[in-house]
Amino acid sequence: MLCIRMLRRVGQSPAFGCWTPVLPVRFLGISPRQIPSDANFHSASFSDTDHPRDSLHPRCCQLVWVDFPFRKRFGKDNVILSDIRKPPDHVFHSGPFIYSDILDYKNLREIVVNNRITWLFHYSALLSATGEANVSLARAVNITGLHNILDVAVEHNLRLFVPSTIGAFGPTSPRNPTPDLCIQRPRTIYGVSKVHAELMGEYYHYRYGLDFRCLRYPGIISADSQPGGGTTDYAVQIFHDATKHGKFECNLEARTRLPMMYIDDCLRATLEVMEAPAESLSMRTYNVSAMSFTPEELAQEVLKHVPEFQITYNVDAVRQAIADGWPMNFDDSNARKDWGWKHDFDLPELVTAMLNFHGSETRVAQAN
Repeated sequence: MLCIRMLRRVGQSPAFGCWTPVLPVRFLGISPRQIPSDANFHSASFSDTDHPRDSLHPRCCQLVWVDFPFRKRFGKDNVILSDIRKPPDHVFHSGPFIYSDILDYKNLREIVVNNRITWLFHYSALLSATGEANVSLARAVNITGLHNILDVAVEHNLRLFVPSTIGAFGPTSPRNPTPDLCIQRPRTIYGVSKVHAELMGEYYHYRYGLDFRCLRYPGIISADSQPGGGTTDYAVQIFHDATKHGKFECNLEARTRLPMMYIDDCLRATLEVMEAPAESLSMRTYNVSAMSFTPEELAQEVLKHVPEFQITYNVDAVRQAIADGWPMNFDDSNARKDWGWKHDFDLPELVTAMLNFHGSETRVAQAN
């Protein structure tokens, strides 16, 4: 979960969103259940000034410690990271960090009140494959945790961002392209929980006036994160293995096409939709995308940089079934029209950025 806190001047109404002069607030509350140690969260909070404050939970949607662009923009003291686990040293020393449990409503409310939060980014979730392996935990984190967040956001008049996913669609949805509004019948607990989040957020917006904003992310590819149990994780793992071993075993079929996005574009899209004037938003949940490719196409691009690279296929039936029910291409024309979304990274730029990062990381490790 990510929360942003911004200081408000006297007479200002509280606002919610990632990058506006309003702070998401952290919530506090009492929950009958605590989250197990293997669950992940992101949160952020801002102070009541024009400098937002964030806090992040690092285990959702490949968005691991994504506070750094937030802190660069708003100042490190205005971004609060949170998790239920002890953070790495570089994260702990980069700015404020606190413990936060998404299932502890009282704790969430205390965080919001004590830090005067006005914006909240709720990234806590178990991903698709991981969720299928532990449905009860996924239900607790993805659904009960969401309810806590919604109630805290309404109570404290926060601007709330909740990410959704390509997993919110299912085999009966149009796949090429998939529009913003169409039938959604996902077949994973992750997808079901994300459809639930979209609908609950919209309901709270129309029923209580909550400033709810949501983006359906494609597969997110980040250089400084490890795969986290998602169906699109192959597109992250391939770079680790290409630079370290020169080969990669893919768990999806070679021609499985899925929409993808580089982390920099993902974070920028999140900021832009949060900063967008409310009157420019024709809906509360938008598709966003950048590119669409198959494992075979990704491998061909990697080969241009790593000539000795080899890819083999050992298809995981569960992940393949999930991918076969997901969109092949996202129609994000409404995001481009309403708030000017435009991606920067296509496949060649993504591969170059990922290999540059992992190549330099590998060279340092070898030198050490």
